[in-house]
Amino acid sequence: MVKEFTGDWALILGGSSGLGLASAKKLAQHGMNICVIHRDRKSSVERIEKDFQEITAYGVELLSYNIDATRSDKRKEAIEKLAAQISGKGTIKCLVHSLSKGNLKAMVSDEAPVLQNDDFHLTIDAMAISLYDWTRTLFDAKLFSDNASIIAFTSEGNTKAWKHYAAVSAAKAALEAITRNIALEFAPYGIRANCIQAGVTDTPSLRMIPGNEQLRAFAVKRNPNKRLTVPEDVAGVVYLLCKEEAAWINGTVIPVDGGEHIS
Repeated sequence: MVKEFTGDWALILGGSSGLGLASAKKLAQHGMNICVIHRDRKSSVERIEKDFQEITAYGVELLSYNIDATRSDKRKEAIEKLAAQISGKGTIKCLVHSLSKGNLKAMVSDEAPVLQNDDFHLTIDAMAISLYDWTRTLFDAKLFSDNASIIAFTSEGNTKAWKHYAAVSAAKAALEAITRNIALEFAPYGIRANCIQAGVTDTPSLRMIPGNEQLRAFAVKRNPNKRLTVPEDVAGVVYLLCKEEAAWINGTVIPVDGGEHIS
């Protein structure tokens, strides 16, 4: 395995499971040091430590902060610690946004609480605006490399309506708009930004969506490859977007689904 990112760092928001964790492992294989921001309960510690040991086994450095990434005070504290840890040893080559914190309520229901205005605010703030918050704070701290890649994960729910998904759908649309503007306004500083639209992937976030079994079954049926997307499929494209050869890819949404979106 070629280790072309020696000395570089990736900051993974939501990096203890799913797409974020797979991305952390893939980048570590290629020599990138990893900082994971995650929010997990004590019951998950054993599993997370095992995954983190797999990352460090590639001979890279690993920092992890178990905090609420949507809180401004925690963000500031984590970035100050990160800056002190990597001072003189490298810069942030890659920021991966894989935060999943939102409400999956129906708009109409006789049996359960329905979606409220505050639910939209919480979801959009956590899953979209937080990308700008972290980008801005890292930029102000002068932690980005001269050729940095910002990558955010969106979904097909950005344009399609799924039951219980309204707040997340709105957040994904906002996330894409914010990513495009980051791509435009931060480009002069050597920072590019893109979204990856993953196909239906069996992750903890997907399993929280009511009716996810039907989503998975339909995805397999319509995918030309007759299988679900797996986190490693997505992580491979995260890696590609960090390479110098991807420096001219900016401000776009890249489907990573084996062709699922075409049928």
